[in-house]
Amino acid sequence: MANPYNNQPAPPWQPTPTPAPRPTPKWARKRYVLPALALALFLGVGIGSGDPDKTTSDAKPAAAKPQPTVTVTATATATATAEPAPAPTVTTTKTVKVTRTVTAQAAADTGSGSDPDPAGVSYANCSEARAAGAAPIHRGEPGYASHLDRDNDGVACDS
Repeated sequence: MANPYNNQPAPPWQPTPTPAPRPTPKWARKRYVLPALALALFLGVGIGSGDPDKTTSDAKPAAAKPQPTVTVTATATATATAEPAPAPTVTTTKTVKVTRTVTAQAAADTGSGSDPDPAGVSYANCSEARAAGAAPIHRGEPGYASHLDRDNDGVACDS
C-alpha cells in the first residue's frame, strides 16, 4: 500500500489491511437447500412406495410349533395369630431390719454452727452408716453429711 503523502510503498513492518468478508446473500443459500430437500423427498417417496402386504411367491409361511409356556402364580396367605399373653409383672421387695435406735437429745445451741446434723446423728464413713442400717441417706434425713455424698447428688452412701 502506498503512502498517500509521498507515493512511496508502505514499510514492511506495517500490516496491509484485509477487506472485510462479504455476507452470503439469502438467495445463494436457497440454491443448495431447496435441491437437497427435493432429493430427500424423492428418496423417501421411492422407499415408502412399496406394498407392505405384497409377498413374493417364493416366500414360505413359518410353521407354528407348539412351545411350552411357564406361568408362575404366587399366593400370599395371611394367618391370624392371637396376641400373646402379657408377661407376668415381677415385683421385688426388700425388708430392712433396723437394729439401732437413735434418740435425739436437744443440745444447747452454741451458735457456732459446727454440728452438720441438727438431730445429732453423724457417721464417720459409709461403712459405719451401712453397719447401722441407715444407708443410703438422702439430703435432709438424719445422718446425711456432704463428706458421705461423693457425687453430690443428694444421696449419701448410695453405692
